[in-house]
Amino acid sequence: MIRHRPFGLGHPYRLELDQRVPARPIEGEPIELRVTTDPSVDDVSVELTIDGQTRALPLKRVSRDQQRRQVGGGHLDAAAARETESGRIPWSARLDPLPAGTTIGYRFIGDAGRLRTRRCDVGVAGWATTGGRLALDFVGPARDRLDATSVAWLRADGGPLRLRFALGLAANEHVIGFGERFDHLDQRGRRLDVVVFEQYKAQGDRSYLPMPFAIVVGDAGWGFHVRTSRRTWYDVGSTDPSRLWVEVELDPDEPTPQVGLAVYGGSPDEVLAAFWRETGEPLIAPDWVLRPWASSNEWNTEARVRAEVARSLAEGIPIGVVVIEAWSDETTFSAFRDAQYLVNEDGAPHRLADFTFPPDGAWPDPRGLIEWLHGLGIKLVLWQIPLHRARPAPSGQARADRDTMVARGYGVRDAGGRPYRNRGWWFPGSLMPDFTNPEARAWWLAKRRYLIDELGVDGFKTDGGEHAWGHDLRYADGTRGDVSNNRYPNLYAAAYHELMVSCGREPVTFSRAGFTGAASVPCHWAGDEDSTWEAYRASITAGLTAGASGVLFWGFDLAGFSGAIPTAELYQRAAAMAALCPIMQYHSEFNHHRRPSNDRTPWNIAERTADPRVLATFRRYARLRERLVPYLAAQARISAASGKPLMRALCFDWPEDPMVWEHTFEYLLGDDLLVAPVTEPGTISVEVYLPAERWIDAWTGERFDGPRLVRRDVPIGDIAVFVRESAAVSLLPLFSEQ
Repeated sequence: MIRHRPFGLGHPYRLELDQRVPARPIEGEPIELRVTTDPSVDDVSVELTIDGQTRALPLKRVSRDQQRRQVGGGHLDAAAARETESGRIPWSARLDPLPAGTTIGYRFIGDAGRLRTRRCDVGVAGWATTGGRLALDFVGPARDRLDATSVAWLRADGGPLRLRFALGLAANEHVIGFGERFDHLDQRGRRLDVVVFEQYKAQGDRSYLPMPFAIVVGDAGWGFHVRTSRRTWYDVGSTDPSRLWVEVELDPDEPTPQVGLAVYGGSPDEVLAAFWRETGEPLIAPDWVLRPWASSNEWNTEARVRAEVARSLAEGIPIGVVVIEAWSDETTFSAFRDAQYLVNEDGAPHRLADFTFPPDGAWPDPRGLIEWLHGLGIKLVLWQIPLHRARPAPSGQARADRDTMVARGYGVRDAGGRPYRNRGWWFPGSLMPDFTNPEARAWWLAKRRYLIDELGVDGFKTDGGEHAWGHDLRYADGTRGDVSNNRYPNLYAAAYHELMVSCGREPVTFSRAGFTGAASVPCHWAGDEDSTWEAYRASITAGLTAGASGVLFWGFDLAGFSGAIPTAELYQRAAAMAALCPIMQYHSEFNHHRRPSNDRTPWNIAERTADPRVLATFRRYARLRERLVPYLAAQARISAASGKPLMRALCFDWPEDPMVWEHTFEYLLGDDLLVAPVTEPGTISVEVYLPAERWIDAWTGERFDGPRLVRRDVPIGDIAVFVRESAAVSLLPLFSEQ
């Protein structure tokens, strides 16, 4: 068999071994045609027809080294290797660049004509000055930054593929935003794109939570929003320092597309406020979200949860929220593991009375557990993913639910009308509920209703959300994957908000993925990271860029959740910083219950590192965090009203101060706390930049007039925090307690 998929699997970064590269040929660029075959195939050629002229071109086998160079996409490299090692043999042929308008027809022939594929036809795209309309909308004191001569349209086969244009950049301007970004606060001089993607650790320039929105900070502040949910690309002064190039994916079936571009004028907070007004005002989460969170994927029994909570309280460490990830059977994601119940063959939801919880099972008394937690003042959040597992073949209720989804069309579909099967590495082949389908959404949510209105669950960790790959996807609202794949994580979180509101509860979701409008479905965390200093620094940047893009309630797995445990030094530095960001939480991945434990609880890290200071440091900052809750709650409301993020880069308050760009890990927490976290191992003192204002050291009471640099000692367990003098009366006492 010869396999050729012109557009691959729809992975936004990985080039498949059997696709066309580029998937849409463009004038001036070489073209590579790739296939894979069974090992028995000895020869493959491509029968090419170009402008009516037909010729045969042999394909060459791709060596293992070439495969490694050709395939990109992070964690999916391993999947590609498995595909090849399982017996598929890759082949390729390279064509020279062709002029725009050329039509290419081709099919593959193998084993001396015994094997033949269907014919593919594709036109070579070219850039033109006409093809659609770029609709500019100026909001506030904005001026036209568009270079009208730069506007161009990439067209092929009579339809548009992309729009390209340039915005002017002044020499002293900095560019922040584009959603949550892990690599840099200021994106000037860099290239990036906007597409929701699960890189899984070491995100680099990829993001779970991107947005086609940025704030330009300089003498005359401004910002922009490309009004699309399709993929966009940006060259932020990389090719030409005076230009910010934008490319926008278009609908090739729309003869004359219109793309909206909002240009906002004003200070960074004014720009962000205008963006919120257009895309969704921030929702204020309940105050309990601001208390310390505790989580581990290995807390997979009621006994373990009770033991860890009791240990924390015995150590004098407060807990406000417990997240239980490993509670369900991981086939339905709605029934507790070990629960006994009759299968509803029609896929109907269960109520609590339908379940029997064995006394010797993993979760003998879920309601009793939740009542116990609530009696201690602790909220409970349960884990979810927007997939219905299909491998191995499901049985029981999972089988009935799968059959219901397929029979009623409750899942996202592919172009052929078949149910979409997850193409990612995590839960591969699973069905994905279509939250644009009101009936499907209601069915999915009804199966989880008893968790809230009968058990009292307080929120959901809406993990995942990045599983929609490919333009060929079809949604019930009539949109394709190119439009709604980026929308999906917001639709997913919003559905759970709808469920909680319908149960009379304040909605709380905790998501790692999102897109434009994510502020209206809080809360968010930075996703998966190793326990390294590099990942810790990237997380701080992620928090500041998420804030600059409008995400108020944000946190991260302090000191990482994966791999080798953090050092005692890293854990203490990260705990101090996490206590001074919008959401403070620790979490660790599943470690198959191997010993020693890899839990990120402070007592486990103290034991594993033989450093008792870890426990004392965490206790100190968890207690500080509790005292800060009223301040943070009040500041969250101020942030939503003002356009200044709860955790924000200094450029929001001092946009004309060039020194703030020399200290990009410093930030404000609310209006009155300036935080300078330690970000390098072995640090004993830090140089803190204090902008123009009167500041007081939160720990020592020493006063300083900014702007100035201050050298401050930071022994392990300490963090530099300064209080705006106008807030000293209310805030300084919080830092004097232990």
